[in-house]
Amino acid sequence: MAGAEKVFKAGVKRDNDMMYYIKGGDVWAVPRKKPGESKGKASKVVNAGIQMDYSKYLYYLDSDGDIARKERQVGGSKRKKAAKKAAPKKAAKKAAPKKAAKKPAKKAAKKPAKKGKKR
Repeated sequence: MAGAEKVFKAGVKRDNDMMYYIKGGDVWAVPRKKPGESKGKASKVVNAGIQMDYSKYLYYLDSDGDIARKERQVGGSKRKKAAKKAAPKKAAKKAAPKKAAKKPAKKAAKKPAKKGKKR
């Protein structure tokens, strides 16, 4: 991620069957969910013990296996403000005269259900 800074050199070798996250200043891994298998237990991979400021930074394990942090975007992503022009109000259209309502199409008659033994 651009604009990120490394906080701790952990050097974790990633395994594709595991999902990694930072919790309480340490690196944790949990097995990825697979169909038909029960949920696995999380295990601590590296005991980094870093102080984390969740209000200002987002912490993650980067591609080198190190703990990195990036400043949070407060208020979501920034968007360009569209130039809003005040559109003149249009005069209300007069209601068109109503046409004669069409008769609903005849529905096919339902056949009575067959009577038979209950199973």
